[in-house]
Amino acid sequence: MRLPPAILANTEEVLREILRFSAPADTTLSRYFKDHPRLGGRERGAIAEGVYAVLRNKSFFTDFAGSGNGMRRLAILGLAEAVGADSLGGLSDEETEFLARIKEIDRTLMPAQKRANLPDWLYEKFVAQYGEEETVTLAEALNQPAPLDLRVNSIKATRDDVMNELALAPITAEPMPFAPLGLRVHKKPSLQNLPLFKSGAIEVQDEGSQVLAQIVGAKRGEMVVDFCAGAGGKTLALGALMRNTGRLYAFDVSEKRLAKLKPRLARSGLSNVHPVQIAHERDVKIKRLAGKVDRVLVDAPCSGLGTLRRNPDVKWRQKPEAVTEMHDKQIAILDGAARLLKGGGRLVYATCSLLDEENNQVVEQFLAAHDDFELVPMSKVLAEQKIDLEMGDYLKLLPHKHQTDGFFAAVLERKKMVKPVAPAATEEADAEEE
Repeated sequence: MRLPPAILANTEEVLREILRFSAPADTTLSRYFKDHPRLGGRERGAIAEGVYAVLRNKSFFTDFAGSGNGMRRLAILGLAEAVGADSLGGLSDEETEFLARIKEIDRTLMPAQKRANLPDWLYEKFVAQYGEEETVTLAEALNQPAPLDLRVNSIKATRDDVMNELALAPITAEPMPFAPLGLRVHKKPSLQNLPLFKSGAIEVQDEGSQVLAQIVGAKRGEMVVDFCAGAGGKTLALGALMRNTGRLYAFDVSEKRLAKLKPRLARSGLSNVHPVQIAHERDVKIKRLAGKVDRVLVDAPCSGLGTLRRNPDVKWRQKPEAVTEMHDKQIAILDGAARLLKGGGRLVYATCSLLDEENNQVVEQFLAAHDDFELVPMSKVLAEQKIDLEMGDYLKLLPHKHQTDGFFAAVLERKKMVKPVAPAATEEADAEEE
């Protein structure tokens, strides 16, 4: 079934705005669709996938789109990649021939950087860290659309129950290998109207994100803090792991992000979650909890380069100097969050970045300045949680190896304070021994 010619014009129009990179692509698309209410679901899906195809393949497509009518050619290439050249209507003979020529190009024969479709600075950083061969493999995985992952809310349902109910929809889902409550859905069905979704029995959440929540190790009755809660995906996972007991604080500096948590929290059936807006990492609301918390999750603000399967515009919007600024911010946040922990308490520092300077380098710098903390090897933590993943000191999830978004995590434990024995007590003990 062919798309109407107007879809190509719509794609070109919104693409022109998105390639200015003045705002996230999903934000621009949402506003565009709101301004064009006559576009149906199929048309919106094609436009969005066409745009994302351009963002994933921008280096390659730009080289062949040429000047003059380049934006229309980019739109054509994106739509052809997303929905197939045969689905495009309104092409001239010249444009049909252009598409046929591009289709004949063997991309595997192109230079490594062109195949990677990454900006120069990021390609160089990846090569320095992973080597050229793995960088190309990683980049190719990042350039594929992400699957749809679900987390089953164990307060409301079991994984088997959800699988059976999805099958009636009919939606095919299979258990994930690492997340014990995770399901991977084939294709991308609409979930909003499903009773399972409305009742809070399922949430959309990448498997890597689910694993992060799992390694926090939150238990019944504990006091736990999600330090950078955002819209609360990991918060909800933690609350369920705590079996709706104890106290779980969801901190964030953004009122808008916390507002997105409220409807999800209402669906979830959790009553142990307390959303709290903070001004910064040293807010007085944080100081009140200093030394009282059992576990803290710091899903730190980062470059977001591990999410390129979902947000391919990030690689073009992100700048190297911003990564350096992020490092300093991450250290400050980690330092502030660490004050919350009691002796023996654990902190999980995590990012959705693939760069060492946002990951292990932050952890190493923190440990060098805090001798009251020690690193708990990730291999030990994963064994405790019965997660079948081979890791060393850190969790490093990669799309080409684990079929998740790119995630990093480290577990830090505050050493238990040894109380000094009072001199009088020592003398009494000595007297008793005599």
